[in-house]
Amino acid sequence: MLLKLLLWTVRLLTLALIVVSLLPEIPSGHWAIRLWEFPRLQLSLVIAVTLLLLTLHAWIGRARKEHALLLVALLATGAWQGSHILPFTPVWPDEVAEADAQTLANQSTLKIMTANLDFTNDRYAEAVEVIKREDPDVVLLIEVDSGWEAGLAPLDELYAYREGDVRGEGLGIVVWSRIPLQDARVEHLVSERRASIFATLAVPGIGPVRYAGIHPVPPGLKERTPNDGGDTERRDSRERDAELMLVAERVAEDADNRWIVTGDFNDAAWSNTTKLFKSLSELEDPRRGRGLLSTYHTEYPLWRYPIDHMFVSDGFELVELDRVTIEGSDHFAITTTLTAAAKDQAPPDAPQEAQEDADELIEEGADDASEQGVSS
Repeated sequence: MLLKLLLWTVRLLTLALIVVSLLPEIPSGHWAIRLWEFPRLQLSLVIAVTLLLLTLHAWIGRARKEHALLLVALLATGAWQGSHILPFTPVWPDEVAEADAQTLANQSTLKIMTANLDFTNDRYAEAVEVIKREDPDVVLLIEVDSGWEAGLAPLDELYAYREGDVRGEGLGIVVWSRIPLQDARVEHLVSERRASIFATLAVPGIGPVRYAGIHPVPPGLKERTPNDGGDTERRDSRERDAELMLVAERVAEDADNRWIVTGDFNDAAWSNTTKLFKSLSELEDPRRGRGLLSTYHTEYPLWRYPIDHMFVSDGFELVELDRVTIEGSDHFAITTTLTAAAKDQAPPDAPQEAQEDADELIEEGADDASEQGVSS
């Protein structure tokens, strides 16, 4: 009886793992599909456990053809998940080259920090102390409401430049900089509820650097909208995807400049949308070849995803990449120190299919925002 129960457990787990592994390949923005792009590490762990159970059943019972079929299915599913994870491990080549000591001795550096503070968090002074300790040249803070604005007042004495949108419900986003912010502005690319920040950093010793800080809406979030009568509903991924594509297009249109795009993307580093974002913009991820640096959720080590990102154009080399604790927040912060490298002047050459996919996502995102009554 126990052997039969064990075999059925393996069968059902194998079927479920195949289904949820393939669901993200369906071209749909529905949150119940898109959410399965996040837990690839966790699903890999479940695959490993299922393999152990299968081995146990084959060892105790009599091995037969079904064991081989289940083994092949589990190994194929594990390989599929691993193909998404491996680029974010040291076995993969670095995507952003590491600066050598000779380069650092002769060039300026730029340190960027990105942190989702969590608007329900009230440990203001501790966050300020972390920022002082890390001493970034530019710091992007997300979910800044009126309480956080007051608590972060000491930053106005440390940083001469500031731009952003202070709002409740986790919608605020503000950047502080000791480097002049030229042409700094807040834009609402898809939804009037979701702000993005664009600026040009006049970095001494490096030159102008185009900068974007973003925080698109996550799929699966229960969010109030003007058209729902005050109730909440789970959002799909269409607005998020559209915002990422619009930022990617902005980068591609201004490819002569160096670019840094950072923020809480609410999208996993290995997702199809993020891959399309990278293909369209030709930005690079410093984590590739180094490590995941999963940033959410701080309280659950076995349930974390890499959703806070820092992407850079060519023309940079990496000095340091680190994950930092913000007390009371459900996100870790990311700090990245960069230095200048030779800039490739060739324009981005995204495949036509990628551009068509991006245009479709932008159109769907605009339609969704219009349906929700939050279009810009």
